[in-house]
Amino acid sequence: MNPVKTKRDGAILEVTLDRPKANAIDLATSRVMGEVFRDFRDDPELRVAILTGGGEKFFCPGWDLKAAADGDAVDGDYGVGGFGGLQELRDMNKPVIAAVNGIACGGGLELMISADIIISADHASFALPEIRSGTIADAASVKLPKRIPYHVAMELLLTGRWFDAEEAKHWGLVNEIVPGDQLMDRAWEMARLLASGPPLVYASIKEVVRESEDAKFRDIMNQIQRRQLATIDTLYGSEDNLEGARAFAEKRDPVWKGK
Repeated sequence: MNPVKTKRDGAILEVTLDRPKANAIDLATSRVMGEVFRDFRDDPELRVAILTGGGEKFFCPGWDLKAAADGDAVDGDYGVGGFGGLQELRDMNKPVIAAVNGIACGGGLELMISADIIISADHASFALPEIRSGTIADAASVKLPKRIPYHVAMELLLTGRWFDAEEAKHWGLVNEIVPGDQLMDRAWEMARLLASGPPLVYASIKEVVRESEDAKFRDIMNQIQRRQLATIDTLYGSEDNLEGARAFAEKRDPVWKGK
């Protein structure tokens, strides 16, 4: 059975991690996910992806410990995008929505926060329990203190405690909470909104945000103004950049071509 299911509708790709019983990720599944997200990144017809889990109980609990016991090495080949195919994928300049349908813990939470927009079912729950297994939630240790208040992130990392969707939203870890039976409808609604927007601008936003994480404000602004970032150079010389101005002047909706 294929552990990763995809559904394509126009410019939107839905990716479902469906690996019963809990949607845990082993090396083989991670490599498949990397191929799926790489192909999404490189397909000019696709503009937005939705990532969710199969069933109603688990989004993803992270690393498959049973597979590890059978020989999967924790430092093995996760594939082109690193663990889960997304969090280390280079030049991912398209929006990704995480539709969290249930438990997201450990590497599953790390995968979730690799998305750009996170919509949570009201019954979802979260944790970073690696501390209890004598290991480190490595990606979360890098990312989480930059996403939510430092002391909250450190508490979650150091205790491994569980928290619910309301607390996740309180700290800004998820964008919104919806009833479980409305989750995918809301994710698709958001995806359609993004798919109707300017893809070259989205690409520029994602690159600027990514490059500015470790850059000084003036340095990144200089790079933008000198068109030293690839997506900025493409945007400023594009038909879409002119289309935006023309549509505004003509008081009409713009038609984005992605070129």
